Amino acid sequence: MRNPDLTTAVAITERSVESLLVVVPPPSGARVAPATMVAGLPLLRRIVLAGVRAGFTRVLVRNAHVGTDPLLDGTAAVALTAGAGPGPAARSRIVVLQGNVVPQVRWLRSLRERRLEAERLHCDSAMAAVIDTENAAAVLAAAARCETGEELLAALRARFGGAELEGDAAGRVRLSSPADTGPAETWLLQSLIKRREGFMSRHFERKISLAITRRLAPTRVTPNAMTLVSLALGLIGAPFFLSSEPQYQLAGALLFLTHSILDGCDGELARLKFMESPRGAILDFWGDNAVHVAVFACMAVGLGLATGAAWPLLAGALTVVATVGSAAIASRQTMRDTALTDDATWPARLAEAFSHRDFIYLVVVLSAFGKAYWFLMLASVGTPIFFLLLLWVSARPRA
Repeated sequence: MRNPDLTTAVAITERSVESLLVVVPPPSGARVAPATMVAGLPLLRRIVLAGVRAGFTRVLVRNAHVGTDPLLDGTAAVALTAGAGPGPAARSRIVVLQGNVVPQVRWLRSLRERRLEAERLHCDSAMAAVIDTENAAAVLAAAARCETGEELLAALRARFGGAELEGDAAGRVRLSSPADTGPAETWLLQSLIKRREGFMSRHFERKISLAITRRLAPTRVTPNAMTLVSLALGLIGAPFFLSSEPQYQLAGALLFLTHSILDGCDGELARLKFMESPRGAILDFWGDNAVHVAVFACMAVGLGLATGAAWPLLAGALTVVATVGSAAIASRQTMRDTALTDDATWPARLAEAFSHRDFIYLVVVLSAFGKAYWFLMLASVGTPIFFLLLLWVSARPRA
């Protein structure tokens, strides 16, 4: 037998035509202003941009402070007024968030999408609340009238009743004073670490790149600028592999490693400050692959010069072609909004393991002994295998 409450909740989720994020003033005990900087963005602006990125139809802000309008310039947020709601017959999902809560996009998205009982207010411990209602105008009128979030939630509970809102407590952090911004920034930065990364990338490179990103966040440095700096260092390092001398190869390897570390900063900055763009993603992706091609090509030419043989050039050409082919397939998967991590088959997992950049540390070790060319031999075998695995995975029909 079907659960009637669940059936109702499913219908509500499917019929809701608008999702609104309503940002209300923080509790009276919170000593945090809307302009408090958190990882390079004013707190209020960060909340609004997270709501937009989470897919809310509209973001409404109940301003309780004079001078907050400039914080919202260039965003989709509008000031909350009593007449800001949808038409009287429109069903809406309304999320009420206090202005001292720093949210993750995934958490806000989960509040927007989860199944809930209709016409009942659901609240959590961070004073976030969610309601599905056909009387959105009344909810927004109360939000425009109430001076504090506590007053608003009390009024809504009296009207709709209350229920506990279960969810991911790690998806948001509440600020009580400016001293809380440091831990909040650390929390935001830690959330940028991807689920699946190479061991050295997670435990070494990310620690350095996140520390750099934290210092760059309050500045005007853009993600694209960091991409270009990273690209330049990688391309400058590639010609060092033309030499067979250990000191030159090691210098090139260290520049290659620095490129890899800084290559993480552009994506971190973009996600941290909501500056992602298709153009930036393309620049980052193909810039990274351009460095790999340059390094492999210089290794091949350097080994050819050292041995006087032609076969290193053939090995280098095979590696370069496989690298470009793999990049083209990976780029197409990205455009189709698919990824290796979405596929649980062993070829996909193997291809994902090949895509990790921990190989750079092997290049550094070999270069210290003037043997960077050995890595070219490994790459001339590994990159075609990676290319074939990507071909196999991309050709498989998805369930």
